[in-house]
Amino acid sequence: MREEEIEVAIKVVVVGNGAVGKSSMIQRYCKGIFTKDYKKTIGVDFLERQIDVNGEDVRLMLWDTAGQEEFDAITKSYYRGAQACVLAFSTVDRDSFEAIEGWKRKVEDEVGNIPMALVQNKIDLVDDAVLEPEEADELAKKLKLKFFRTSVKEDLNVNDVFRYLSERYLARIQSTEAEETSTTQTKIGSIFDTAGTTSSSANHANKQEIGGSTIQLKPTKQRTHGKKKSFCFKL
Repeated sequence: MREEEIEVAIKVVVVGNGAVGKSSMIQRYCKGIFTKDYKKTIGVDFLERQIDVNGEDVRLMLWDTAGQEEFDAITKSYYRGAQACVLAFSTVDRDSFEAIEGWKRKVEDEVGNIPMALVQNKIDLVDDAVLEPEEADELAKKLKLKFFRTSVKEDLNVNDVFRYLSERYLARIQSTEAEETSTTQTKIGSIFDTAGTTSSSANHANKQEIGGSTIQLKPTKQRTHGKKKSFCFKL
């Protein structure tokens, strides 16, 4: 890890119409269990899982949001602070597929551009599919999103979805840190250049003629204490 005391925590919201398997997906990923019984999510449910991603300890906080419109006022408030998102639809529910762009807008209206993944769940029910595979592929291309076909029941590709989002978020952190380091180094270099010029001018100005001799007044040295940089990831 970059700093031993740093914990990378990622808030992931899972959104989509009701009954597409959002709760089952989170239960499968965090607890390794699957149930056929459908229970409508009222508001928001929450689970966590600790994983290792390329040597980084990552704590995933997964928020399962209700898919019904009557809960919009509640669930939208939970989008805030999200750092990644799963957009889920069902193989056997065309309405859920057609609603994806709307769900994407809702999340982006609250948190802007964050890593997202498009997920087609229940592919074990392919015999009852209500959309063609090409339609889902085209939607992923249109939205420029990584696309996964999953079966929560068979535990197919579920882990891959959340690992992908974790890797994307970590890459974004590293890119931001690299940019900040580059900017800091540029500023420091600029300061030293300016200091060098100022020092030269000051040395010339501080020369005074006393009794026919030239005395050069030197600036007093000061000790600076560097502060260790810390990182904070806001949830």
